[in-house]
Amino acid sequence: MLVGLFGIAWAMTPIPDSTQKEATAQGSVIYYRDGKTVLARKGIDRKIVPLAKVPEHVREAVIAAENRSFYEDAGVSIKGTTRALWSTVTGQQLQGGSTITQQLVRNYYSGLSQERSITRKFKEILISMKVDQSKSKDWVLEQYLNTIYFGRGANGIQSAAQAYFGKDVQDLTVAEGAYLASVIQQPSRFADPQGSDLEAVMARWQSVIKAMGETGALTPQQVATERFPALKPPKKPFEIKGQGQYMLEQVTAELNRRGYTDEDINSGGLKVVTTFDKKLMDAAQRAVKQVLPESTPKKVRTGLAAVDPATGEVVAFYGGRPSQSAYYDSAFSSKVMAGSTFKPYTLAAALDNGFDLSTRVDGNSPLHVASADKPIPNDSNRSYGQIDLVQATQNSVNTAFVDLGQKVGLDKVAAVVEAAGIPKEQVEPHAHAASFPLGVASVSAVQNASGFSTFANKGVHMEAHVVKSVTDGQGRKDVVKPVSRRVVGEQAAADTIYAMQQVVKYGTGTAARLYDRPVAGKTGTTDDSKAVWFNGFTPQLAVAVDMFRDDNETVTIPGYGTQFGGQLPAQVWRAFMTEAMAGKPVEEFPEPSDYGYDYGYDYSAPQNDPSAPPQDGFDRPPNPQDWGTPPSQSAEPPVTEPPATQAPETGQPVNPDNGGDGGTGGNGGNGGDGGRVTEPPAQQPTSGPDTGAGSTSRPSGVG
Repeated sequence: MLVGLFGIAWAMTPIPDSTQKEATAQGSVIYYRDGKTVLARKGIDRKIVPLAKVPEHVREAVIAAENRSFYEDAGVSIKGTTRALWSTVTGQQLQGGSTITQQLVRNYYSGLSQERSITRKFKEILISMKVDQSKSKDWVLEQYLNTIYFGRGANGIQSAAQAYFGKDVQDLTVAEGAYLASVIQQPSRFADPQGSDLEAVMARWQSVIKAMGETGALTPQQVATERFPALKPPKKPFEIKGQGQYMLEQVTAELNRRGYTDEDINSGGLKVVTTFDKKLMDAAQRAVKQVLPESTPKKVRTGLAAVDPATGEVVAFYGGRPSQSAYYDSAFSSKVMAGSTFKPYTLAAALDNGFDLSTRVDGNSPLHVASADKPIPNDSNRSYGQIDLVQATQNSVNTAFVDLGQKVGLDKVAAVVEAAGIPKEQVEPHAHAASFPLGVASVSAVQNASGFSTFANKGVHMEAHVVKSVTDGQGRKDVVKPVSRRVVGEQAAADTIYAMQQVVKYGTGTAARLYDRPVAGKTGTTDDSKAVWFNGFTPQLAVAVDMFRDDNETVTIPGYGTQFGGQLPAQVWRAFMTEAMAGKPVEEFPEPSDYGYDYGYDYSAPQNDPSAPPQDGFDRPPNPQDWGTPPSQSAEPPVTEPPATQAPETGQPVNPDNGGDGGTGGNGGNGGDGGRVTEPPAQQPTSGPDTGAGSTSRPSGVG
């Protein structure tokens, strides 16, 4: 009868067709762009290795410690199993006695609970016997060594070798292999033994060495000469700090977009190489912390993003203080109005559609546009007359760019903006407004840096991304190939760059000048300085810096006053780029059309036009409701446009203020922070009237 019942149970107990996820899960490791420096770890610490990579003496140590008859038994130990069953029936503590095969079955296959019952134990025995019949002993040992927990958070023999001795499993000595075999019995107790625990594990280790001698794995001489190994101090649990939280969040999000599930990331054993350069990440943080004064209010946010124009790789960023907002960074997530940093997109669209740098546009104020309910003014209602596109860019003349947008067509401008990487959903709501060229759309620092990288890359936009490659648990490597798109022609890009160079040489962005290499860029300041930008690039790197408040109020720094794009943002940009470009070869921008002259117009020097009206350099358009009203008489009515974005922490709507440009004048000269810029100007300025909140002398017509 017993034989018959056993036969029925045998037939009704198949080997489970699935494994426990935790038994085979391999955690993923995420690296900086060098592929060596660990940025983060995700999931279970396990690296599966083939049995061939496990030295013979390590296998023998485990067998001697756990199951000496492994290669001879039928998957179960009759003596040990009988002892375990008896202790279970009598209610005593469950005794050992499980073979390596039984331990594997219990921890590897799905459907077996960890409860202490005769039914479970009997099922374990049946499956172990079937596994022994259907699988090779080497297969069982390989799965066991990769499955078992060794303490110190290490699952599997490879992770254990790293955790205890800082080496790969194939490099373990006899003594080290014996130690790992020793800790299987009590991994938590022997993970970092001290005092009596150390004495206990040393005795356990000695018994394993002796057992290896008894099984013939070691000679008597080897047994006598082996010494207890030195353990590597246990590592503290991997903790992601500072910008690492933001990096991990962006990498995970991009992996998801590329088809990798959270389960793949946490248990697929991926090796992910990111685009982030650790030195540049540190440089970005230093630039912000060293430039911004200690008096900077906590509600003021600063974002920085650096993109490689040739590849689209985000090599560095600063997302703010994680303690301020753990999952809402200032580089990727926060989107604020672009202001005058949008003007180059309009310029590029025009140059790519038959216009050239000598094209004249209307710089008078106010400007009447048929599609606008009210006339559009310049800051302080200043007029510039008919000016070319270089002057319009250098001085960031609002009416000139509104006029240019009307001439080229706002649909063409929007097409350039979207092709340069700004998502359509952020562009479309504003694309038909006459003020669209002035930067009424909201963007992130990464998006704006990526957009400007298009110009540096000769008019071709490379998709911004943070993952370089992914290697799965089987060693298959997938190298990310970013989407590339021609946005404007090479000459249009070159001419756009030339006009933007004048902004940094003589215009509102002089605080961003690098004296050892050419720079092109654009400042931007939205209404009431609720968002201030400097966005610029060298041929090798495009970087955007923005400052804003999480309550959408004016960015004001005690002792530095209300900020504009040419002030602290430009200084942060310069501080970062000075370090980022150190030691890099100096590369020149391509020559523009009719280099150095055009119809008798000399673009190589600032234009000192005595008839041009004085300006303070703020060049901010007022809210649309105020168009046609002189700024000196206008109030600040509530904004009625729909909010462009949500404030990171408060959830309060951010007002869609019209874009403009900050910089020279205002709180200081030449785009500085209240006269604090000490670098000499590119050309000795002539005297000009004091028209800003802070006085400065500069060439007439320079904003």
